[in-house]
Amino acid sequence: MDNKMNEGLTGVEQHDDSMAGTIDQAKMKFSKIVNSRSYTRFNQSQNPDGESSRVEVKLSVEGEEEEEMDGTEQGHVQRDAYMRSSHSRPLNKWRILVCVGVVLAVFCVGLLIGYSVSRKSESPSCSSPDGVQPTQKVLQPTQKVPQPTQKVQPNQDVQPIYDVSDPSMDWSDLVKLLSDKLSSKAIEDNLSVYSQRDRNAGSSVDNKLGDNIHSIFTKLNMEPWVDEHYVKLQHPNSAKPNKVRFGSEEIGSPRGFLAYSETGEKEGRVVYANYGELADLQTVQDGEYKVNLNGSVVLMRAGKISMAQKVMNAAKMGAVAALIYPDPADYKTSEEFDLYGHVHLGSGDPYTPGFPSFNHTQFAPAKSSGLPEILAQTITIDMAKKIFAKMGGKDAPDHFKGGFLSYKLGSETDKVAISVNNNLVDTKIHNVFGVIKGYVDPDRYVVIGAQRDSLSWGYAKSAVGTSLLLELARVFTELKKDGFKPKRSIVFASWTAGDFGNVGVTEWLEGYWSSIDRKAFTYISLDGVVTGVGSFRASASPLLHTLLQNTLKKVKNPVSGSSLLQSYGDLSSLLTPMQMDDAAYPFLAFSGIPSVSFSFVSSQATADYKFFGTDKDDNNKLNLVTEGKVVELSLLAAQVAGQMALRLVHDHILKLDITKYSSVINEQVHAIIAGVNTLKDDKVDKIESLSTEWLNEAKGSFSRAAASLATDLKNSDLNDIETCRILNNRIMKVEHNLLSPYVSLRDVPFRHIFFGNGWQTANDLEKYLKDVHVKKARFDIDQVLNKFALFTWNIQGCANDLAGDIWALDNEI
Repeated sequence: MDNKMNEGLTGVEQHDDSMAGTIDQAKMKFSKIVNSRSYTRFNQSQNPDGESSRVEVKLSVEGEEEEEMDGTEQGHVQRDAYMRSSHSRPLNKWRILVCVGVVLAVFCVGLLIGYSVSRKSESPSCSSPDGVQPTQKVLQPTQKVPQPTQKVQPNQDVQPIYDVSDPSMDWSDLVKLLSDKLSSKAIEDNLSVYSQRDRNAGSSVDNKLGDNIHSIFTKLNMEPWVDEHYVKLQHPNSAKPNKVRFGSEEIGSPRGFLAYSETGEKEGRVVYANYGELADLQTVQDGEYKVNLNGSVVLMRAGKISMAQKVMNAAKMGAVAALIYPDPADYKTSEEFDLYGHVHLGSGDPYTPGFPSFNHTQFAPAKSSGLPEILAQTITIDMAKKIFAKMGGKDAPDHFKGGFLSYKLGSETDKVAISVNNNLVDTKIHNVFGVIKGYVDPDRYVVIGAQRDSLSWGYAKSAVGTSLLLELARVFTELKKDGFKPKRSIVFASWTAGDFGNVGVTEWLEGYWSSIDRKAFTYISLDGVVTGVGSFRASASPLLHTLLQNTLKKVKNPVSGSSLLQSYGDLSSLLTPMQMDDAAYPFLAFSGIPSVSFSFVSSQATADYKFFGTDKDDNNKLNLVTEGKVVELSLLAAQVAGQMALRLVHDHILKLDITKYSSVINEQVHAIIAGVNTLKDDKVDKIESLSTEWLNEAKGSFSRAAASLATDLKNSDLNDIETCRILNNRIMKVEHNLLSPYVSLRDVPFRHIFFGNGWQTANDLEKYLKDVHVKKARFDIDQVLNKFALFTWNIQGCANDLAGDIWALDNEI
């Protein structure tokens, strides 16, 4: 298109220049005719391109050398080589009139020729392959149109395609088509393929499934591409298995393992610490039991918090090793099965923290601060039963007790030795992508993703999500063929190495972190979307709460006929905080991209799906807990994800609700101010020098900026593409601007001040003030002032960017 437009524009410029030159010459010569005698020559010539004629009038004052400008952009001088002399004769009135008439005729002929050529050359640019009509906006000559084969890469700037035609179907038609096209048979077929055993990240099975997804995206004309990373993954050593001993007796050699555990052998006093939450460990060590955990082996039951959190908590208490087992009371079974997981309290390759693991990446040797650096191993129910049977010491608290007959905290003579011999292996992994490009803003995209690998069966963990990913890709492609024109792009992503701590996701984000937040405006996770029946649970950025709520109002429960929101309750009761092991968490807390994950769950809170990371996560178990409704619930999950994605690429303005963050900021600021006031009541030394005025002003600035945006949306012409793009850019920046710019990406990767992890968060500041109040921490005024200043300016900076233009900023602070 660029070439055609350039050719047309060049033709117009040439003929406009020719006509302008002719007119200028005529004006000059007319002046000379009425003032002097002259030499005259008329010349009519054809342009070399044959597009138009050119008529020249050459006039020269007697006794002067003639110099004339051609009138072209080059501005070169042409000298008339042909001069004809005539004798001076009296000026004739009729001759003057004839000359004037000729000049006027030349002017009219030039004007007609130029207009005709201009119309001819402009006609190709009045329509485009995308159907832009002459009355619509078209690209300016300096704007570049992406070629059809162009991929939407995270670090690539693509100019918008100005096709302002509305989609050929309205929203209700689009939702109905989505529902009609989703196929339970297609989902069943996908489940049988993507639930294969031994699909460990980087394995031949995993690579084969990745190739298969690439082929499907190719058939759907989604222009797929592959993102390769070279990461360090840890696996058991088949020649030297891990072992657990109680005294001199070998308890067993479990098949399950915890990736990124320290290797070697450690022995220590075994101490039972329930779920391994900090409160549990403090009960054992600091409560009435006074059990010293330094140098101990801590035995913990699986559940409530992640395995990485359990191991890190044990390491903080001075333990040398950790054992994690499935308690019969939690899993409602006495069957033997192994547990799989990792101990990295973070995400991504822990040996390249903050950096992408591309091939030949050369960084100084480093480790993530999220590695606990103690030995960690999972054991089976039977192995745990043997250990408990041998343990002595005091009886455990009642709330520590589970499905065994005896629960002791352990005596000083109860010694357990752990041998961990895992191998750290450099592994090549592949993330696979496909894209359905938008027609207006192709460089803005929503990402829909699912993990495909698993250390066990991974039926609920990854097979269901991958099946829905491919089904949604098929359906969205068909919607586009039926006439739907998404304004923005939709990227479909198949991740790997998810069971090692969202390695594939995080490495991709690290690889393009400098630009991806300016292009990806939402992430929708399909991992673990079906784990039960009877209720619904979601974790999401506040920006997506309204969209999620409206979607749940529209999707119908096939049993009752009512909406999912009516069936499961109001949204606030369905929302839970996003956990670090959630695949959506790196998008939100690392990259500042609004993210959402959700799941159909059991209606009983105590009956949550326990089999993630076990070899019981198979088809039989998931069908059992869902009452045989795996496919039916998968279809509902596809509708929820599909409708959210469609709404985000269908409307002129992004459906991200800024006002929800006003509520979050108000709540957090009020809690912090309350903590300060409590310390002032306590007469804490130097607390009077701490003012909360600026923090209040920053909170007010954000609220006013959000209100200003709402006003701009009401008063703007939303059919104007550039206006919409400017407004959407302001909305997109909000989440990213809540990442703290004052902490190191390498040391504190999850920089979000509300949902991140580290000293920069509002929760950390609030907790510190509470700890000072209960005498658990000493008040450090310099530390508090620093945290207050950085937290305040983070909110103010976000408000400034949301306000828009520099002259619209709120400077009251």
